[in-house]
Amino acid sequence: MNSVATFLVGVVIFAGILGIVIPVLPGAILSLAAILVWALEVQSATGWIVLAAAVVLIGASQVVKYIVPERRLRESGVPRRSMLVGVVLGIVGFFVIPVVGMFVGFPVGVYLSERQRLGTHDQAWTSTKHALRATGLSILIEFVGTSLAAAVWLVAVLFLV
Repeated sequence: MNSVATFLVGVVIFAGILGIVIPVLPGAILSLAAILVWALEVQSATGWIVLAAAVVLIGASQVVKYIVPERRLRESGVPRRSMLVGVVLGIVGFFVIPVVGMFVGFPVGVYLSERQRLGTHDQAWTSTKHALRATGLSILIEFVGTSLAAAVWLVAVLFLV
């Protein structure tokens, strides 16, 4: 693979990582697809090993990003309904307020649902903070898994291929 194509694969991987932090693109899948394209083009044992490592790292992060935050939410008493309302208002917010609307809509949705369920501002705000922490943890887990996969790819490109 020529250096321009390799650079473009790196740009796509980086865009995928940004898509995790700013959830507009399917970040992990985009990064994994770029590594797959690179492995198909390189057609070497190193390429296939890097792809396998990326699949394991990103796949594991996709599983763990749901399990760990879900458990924490269950322990803190935040119901799935409130998270669903937050997601729905986050999606609406994304279209109403471009770029930042998701970050406004999600906590507002969780807060309104919890306020209706619990009745007081303090309890609703506490639940909203738990939901935000769980969401942040989920993003962090996916970010770490995808960044590790990108690091494996970068090491292979710089030192092995």
